[in-house]
Amino acid sequence: MTLPRYRDPAAPVADRVRDLLGRMTLTEKVGQVNQRMYGWHAYERADGGHRLTEAFRDEVAAFGGMGALYGLQRADAWSGVGFDDGLDARDGASTAALVQRHVVEHTRLGIPVLLVEEMPHGHQALDGTVLPVNLSVGAAWDPRLYAEAAAAVSAELRSRGAHLALVSALDLVRDPRWGRAEECFGEDPYLAARLTEALVEGAGAAGVGVVLKHFAGQGATVGGRNSAATELGARELHEIHLVAARAGVAAGASGVMAAYNEFDGVPCVANRYLLTEVLRERWGFEGIVMADGGAVDRLVRLAGDPVAAGALALDAGCDLSLWDASFPRLAEAVERGLLSETALDTAVARVLTTKFRLGLFDEEPARAGAVGDGGDAVRDGALPAPGAPAARHQGRGGPDAGDVGERIARASITLLAHDGAVLPLSPSVGRIAVLGPNADSVDQQIGDYTAPQRPGRGVTVLQGVRAAVAPGTEVTHARGCELVGDDPTGVPEAVAAAAGADVAVLVLGGSSARSRTTVFDDNGAAVAGSATASGMTCGEGVDLADLALPAGQLALLDAVSATGTPVVVVLVQGRPHALPELRGRAGAVLSAWYPGPRGGRAVADVLFGVHEPRGRLPVSVPRSAAHLPVFYNGKDHGYRGYVDVSDRPRHAFGHGLSYTDVEYGPPRLSRSRVGADAPALTCRVTVRNTGRRAAHETVQLYLRRLSGGTSWPRVRELRGFVRLLVAPGAEAEAVFEVGQDTLASLDRELAWVVEPGTVALETGPASDRTAGALLEITPAAR
Repeated sequence: MTLPRYRDPAAPVADRVRDLLGRMTLTEKVGQVNQRMYGWHAYERADGGHRLTEAFRDEVAAFGGMGALYGLQRADAWSGVGFDDGLDARDGASTAALVQRHVVEHTRLGIPVLLVEEMPHGHQALDGTVLPVNLSVGAAWDPRLYAEAAAAVSAELRSRGAHLALVSALDLVRDPRWGRAEECFGEDPYLAARLTEALVEGAGAAGVGVVLKHFAGQGATVGGRNSAATELGARELHEIHLVAARAGVAAGASGVMAAYNEFDGVPCVANRYLLTEVLRERWGFEGIVMADGGAVDRLVRLAGDPVAAGALALDAGCDLSLWDASFPRLAEAVERGLLSETALDTAVARVLTTKFRLGLFDEEPARAGAVGDGGDAVRDGALPAPGAPAARHQGRGGPDAGDVGERIARASITLLAHDGAVLPLSPSVGRIAVLGPNADSVDQQIGDYTAPQRPGRGVTVLQGVRAAVAPGTEVTHARGCELVGDDPTGVPEAVAAAAGADVAVLVLGGSSARSRTTVFDDNGAAVAGSATASGMTCGEGVDLADLALPAGQLALLDAVSATGTPVVVVLVQGRPHALPELRGRAGAVLSAWYPGPRGGRAVADVLFGVHEPRGRLPVSVPRSAAHLPVFYNGKDHGYRGYVDVSDRPRHAFGHGLSYTDVEYGPPRLSRSRVGADAPALTCRVTVRNTGRRAAHETVQLYLRRLSGGTSWPRVRELRGFVRLLVAPGAEAEAVFEVGQDTLASLDRELAWVVEPGTVALETGPASDRTAGALLEITPAAR
C-alpha cells in the first residue's frame, strides 16, 4: 500500500504539509490551532498508575485531533499538582507516550500532538531540574555556559516526551518594580540577545524547539505593573525591546509568544504590525506565534464576541491559542465571513510545519502495556522512562543539568561592595553566625514558576556554610525576622548570635515561593494581596511600589551591625532591591539572584574564596524607587539630576568587584576612520592583575555616539563583552572585532544601518567606569 505523501519521511516538509492540509476538514483544521486544555486535566491516577481522562478523549474527538497540549508535566501551587497525583521522573515519559498514542490511533489522519512545557529556568515538572533564574543567568555573562545548561535541561524535557519549551527571554528589566524581573536576563538588549541565541542553540541541540516569551515590550509596562499598558514609540520598541527577539528568530526559534500588553493601543496578540509586518515580512520568521494564556479571550472587549475575537487574533498573525474559548470557534468565524479559510490554512500550515520539523510524524509512540480501559492507561514505569532521579538528567551523554546549574549560580554571584578585608572568609574563622530570613530556605532561593521539590533536596546558605567550614568552627543560626513585616521578636536572638561570633553572614532579600494559600488569577499570576500574605515579594503578579528591603530586614541589619561584629550581607533576590548606604554597616555585600536549589553551596564557595566572585550586574541597582528609571542606556539629554538625592544608581549596570585588584589600559583601535559601507577594525584593551588572586574579568565594550545619526543618542550601549582569566601579576588582552553589528543604529525606516558620524568605543569593567577612543565613520562611497 502506498503511503500518503505526508507520511513519507523522505518528502520535503513543504510537500508533506501541503498534502496533509489538503486532506483536512474545517473542524480538523481548527483543532490544529487549539491548545485550550490544561495538560494536568488529561490524566488521572488509576490502578497504581495513570490513565487518560474522559475530558481529554472528548477534546480529541471534538476536533478530530489536537494541535498542542500545554503542561502535561507541569506541577505547582497554581495547577494544584504535586507528588501525590502528578507525573514524576518515573512516569512522565510513559504518560506522554500514552497521550501521543491515543491521538495518533484514535483520529482519522493520525496527526501527533505538540507537547508544550514550561522551561522558565529548568523544566517545571516534578523531579525536573531547577536552574538559577534568568536574572542569575544574566549576571553570569556567559552564553556558552547557558547554552550548555539549556541543552542539558532540554534533553531532560525531551526524554519526558515534550517538544516545545516556553522560556521567558525577550522581556527586559526596564522597571525593577515589576514582579517578573527575575524572568529577564537583565535591562540590556545586547546581553539579552546573546543569551537568547544561546538558549535557542542549546535547546535545539537536544531536539527541543523554543517558544520565546514575550513578544513584545512587556518589560516596559507603566509603573512596573504586570500586564499593564505600555507607552513605547516604534523606535524605542525596535532599539530596545525587539533586539533579543530578532536574535532568537535568526538563531532558529520555533515560536514566539505574543505578550499581554498592547503596542500603540493594539494588544500584541492582535497586533498585525508586530506579528506579521515585523516578525514575518521583515524578519522572515516561519515559526508559530502562540497566544499567552487566555489573551485571545481578552479581545472580546474589542471584537464584541469570542468568535470575532478569535478571528481578530488569527488574522493578525497568531497561530496557536492557549486556554481560551475563542479559537475553538474559528469554524464559526469562517462561516460568518469574519475569517477566510485561506488565513486559517496559513496558521494550520505553520503548526504542521513545526510538527514535521521537530520529527513528530516520524516517531512511533511507545505502546503501553494495557491496563484496562482499552490500553489508554499505564502503570508507573510501564513504558520506557528516564532513570532514577539521581541520574535522570544525563541526556544524550551530556552533562548533568543540576551540575551546570550550580556552575551558573557560582558564576552569577556578584560582589557589590567590599571593604577589602572581610572576604574571603577563612574556613577556620572560629565562630560564624548565619542570620536572616533567607539563610535556611531552599524554597526562597529557587524563584517563581518552580515545581514542588522533594524534601531534603537542595543546599541552603546555612547548609553551604556549615559544609565549608573547618572542623571545630562553630556555626550558629537565627532567623532574626520574617521576610516581610517589621516584627522585632526575633532580633534579640540574632543580635546575641552575632555578638558572640567572629563574623556574621546576614542573608536578606526576597522570595517568589508560591504556596497553597496563594490565590491566583486565571492565567496563573499571583493575586497581589494573597501573595504578600503568603510571603511572596516577587514573581508574576507581585509588583512593588517601594523597592526598599522590608522594614524588618533593615532593622535586623542595623541591630546586627551595631554589635561591632564584621557583617557580610548576602542578598538572595529576584529583583534589584533599592539599597541604602551600607558603608559602616556591612563589610561586604553579595547579590545572589535566586541561585537555584544548590545555590547555598555556590554562595559558600564564593564566601570562602573557593571560587572568585565572577558575577557582573545585568541590571542597575537603584537607590530608591523615587528616581526610576535608572537603566544605564537612557537617552543622553545631559540631565543634571535631582536637587535632593543623587540620580545615579547605587551600583551601575556591569558592576562587580573581585578579591583582587585590576587595572584597565585605554582602548586601542586598529583604525580611527572607517567607511559606513564596510566598517571593519579591532579594539584592544589590556587588563593587568595587580593583586594576589586570580582575576575573572568581564571586559565590556560600549558604543557612544557623539555626532551624526538619525535619532537622539543614548548615553552608551553595550556592544560586546569578553571574559578573561588573569593570573596574579599578569596581564591579558581583550580583543573585540568591530563591524557593522557593533556600529549599527536605526535609520528613519527603522532598519539597522551604519550611519556616518563620530562615535566613541569605550571599554571598562562596568558601564560607569569606561575609557573611550574616537572613531570617525565616513559616508558610504557613492
